[in-house]
Amino acid sequence: MIRCLSLFALLLLAGLGPVPAQATSIRIKDLVEFDGVRGNDLVGYGLVVGLNGTGDGIRNAPFTEEIMTNILERLGVNVTGEQFRPKNVAAVFVTASMPPFSRAGSQIDVTVSAIGDAKSLLGGTLVMTPLNAADGSIYAVAQGTIIAGGAAAEGEAGGVVQGVPTAGVIPSGARVEREIDFELSNLTDMRLALREPDFTTAARIETAINTAFGRRVALMLDSGTVRVDIAATRSRSTAHAIRNVENLLVEPERKARVVVDQRSGTIVMGEDVRISRVAVSQGNLTLRVEELPYVSQPNPFSDGETVVVPRTQADLQEEPGIGLAEVPEGTSLSQVIAGLNALGVSPRDMIDILKSIKAAGALHAEFVVR
Repeated sequence: MIRCLSLFALLLLAGLGPVPAQATSIRIKDLVEFDGVRGNDLVGYGLVVGLNGTGDGIRNAPFTEEIMTNILERLGVNVTGEQFRPKNVAAVFVTASMPPFSRAGSQIDVTVSAIGDAKSLLGGTLVMTPLNAADGSIYAVAQGTIIAGGAAAEGEAGGVVQGVPTAGVIPSGARVEREIDFELSNLTDMRLALREPDFTTAARIETAINTAFGRRVALMLDSGTVRVDIAATRSRSTAHAIRNVENLLVEPERKARVVVDQRSGTIVMGEDVRISRVAVSQGNLTLRVEELPYVSQPNPFSDGETVVVPRTQADLQEEPGIGLAEVPEGTSLSQVIAGLNALGVSPRDMIDILKSIKAAGALHAEFVVR
């Protein structure tokens, strides 16, 4: 009965009353994406050489032999009809992200991942590989020594693998050969796309921009878009207008949300999550079934038969949990979690309690389970 009252008592004794929320101002650049100012994904198909016998098995990965033949023929080596089975090459996918406003000659990082049965890319070198964008055009060329993300060792009776040796990176491994056809200076207005769409946040961004410029230059179009009139800002260029906008401070508004990870037992919640008046009762029920067969044997030199007599032992045990505890109106979820932690409730049981409170309609927040 003492534990029954502990949840509410702990909330009061611990002094976990409502804590006034402190406003946090965030730069606009950390809340939005500027329309047109974006990166572009690149991908290519290449060959890694110089592996110490950890490459693709040509018989299991015929595409490796095909690309190797094409590269050698481009270099003037005729291998048509030849039978070669090298173990120091591997076919790979090369991926990269081209930052906005990348200019010809600049260098970007690339990621290299094996697509065959190579055991490791450690110590390998990527041969010149063109990188294509979604439109099929080549925007960069990658080449260089791979820094693998792990190591592998293998013997006759076993092996050990640490990390992921079949994937690695090449810092500054690709050189931009073609620029994205986008002129920022030609824009007459700029749209700001909120990463977390919210009408209140968008309205605050609109107000902050208009206040900073002293005139109406921004207009909220919807919960995720704010349009800025570049000409009305009277800036020297579009880039100067963006510079003046992106450092303005805004207090964002967040949805009340609870995120639960069932695998790790992690619970993440916002400060605005509230719980209505609800009663909680929780306990654990353990059922154990054990088979203990008994063997009955006849007396010596008798005509009897050995018989196995089944015996089953079943045990049902209810472990003590939380009795009927009442949570008052307007209690924050953080207070409830603090009370459950003080009672020694495990994260798994805590997640089940939160699910039940949400199902009862008392948890006023978006409930996300991963």
